[in-house]
Amino acid sequence: MNAIQVFEFGGPEVLVHCTDVPVPQPNDNQVLIRVKAAGVNPIDTAIRQGKMYVKELPYIPGKDAAGIIEKVGRNVQSFKEGDHVYTARSMTDSTYAQFMVAEEKSCWHLPTNYSMADGAAIGIPYFTAYRVLFHKLGAKAGQTILIHGASGAVGIAAIQLAKAHGLTIFGTAGSKKGLELIKNLGVSHTFNHRQEGYVDEIKTAASKLENGIELIFEMLANINLQTDIELIAHKGKIGIIGCRDFTQIDPRLMILKEITIMGITGRKSTDAEISEAAEVIDKGIKDGWLKPVIYKTFPLALASEAHREIIETTSAQGKIVLTVE
Repeated sequence: MNAIQVFEFGGPEVLVHCTDVPVPQPNDNQVLIRVKAAGVNPIDTAIRQGKMYVKELPYIPGKDAAGIIEKVGRNVQSFKEGDHVYTARSMTDSTYAQFMVAEEKSCWHLPTNYSMADGAAIGIPYFTAYRVLFHKLGAKAGQTILIHGASGAVGIAAIQLAKAHGLTIFGTAGSKKGLELIKNLGVSHTFNHRQEGYVDEIKTAASKLENGIELIFEMLANINLQTDIELIAHKGKIGIIGCRDFTQIDPRLMILKEITIMGITGRKSTDAEISEAAEVIDKGIKDGWLKPVIYKTFPLALASEAHREIIETTSAQGKIVLTVE
């Protein structure tokens, strides 16, 4: 089968398109999926560089995908050959390929009115956003949340989930198109985080709220964390899912505000958390309020270009997806 393999850690150029990779075979509790689309996530680039969750070489990258069930293990009850599914958080990962195996519990039915690209854009963004919002930050209807970097795939997922649960949303993006996108998705207060003075604009808007900004969803802590500490209300909570370097903050302000800052990873999700999130995601799909935004697609062979795009873009506008033939 065709697949992307990594034989050494490094830049996007280490993503090698191979044409003779053996097709994996499912065990009794797994399914074999003919992959039609694979999601590209920022974490993929960190793993490729050997900076996080170091893999044994060689490996096939990728953590979420959508496709068609090709074969089912003898113990699988929920799926049959021909079913359209999306998958994420499988122990096997390896979605940048024509075929992949996944545990039954790591797959969910994809409605036929959702494209395969849509399906590949659900897994990591929506399960991550749900865990941050509800399992870690404890978001509740009526609260105000700032999503710092709201126009990316996880940010968009957070917007849709927060809106569906009755939160007021402040959001930032780095371009006019990004700002238009998040406004159309339901962000009531939008700010350009590349524009000088945007922090003061947020402070002014927050000063008109009874309780200020109670929650912050942070995508790039090395750039924004000190700003988040300045913006968050007394006893507020900041959830961090992304950081590309070291940063310096003022702990005294944290103490004075009695705030909580937590680092969060989807890899630590429990089966119960995933099950709860899956129910909400399924309801959102059926009710129509959950709809991924696809920014760009690349053919599988150009995975290296997709990785360059996700690192170099100055303003994300949704999910990057690899199409697989």
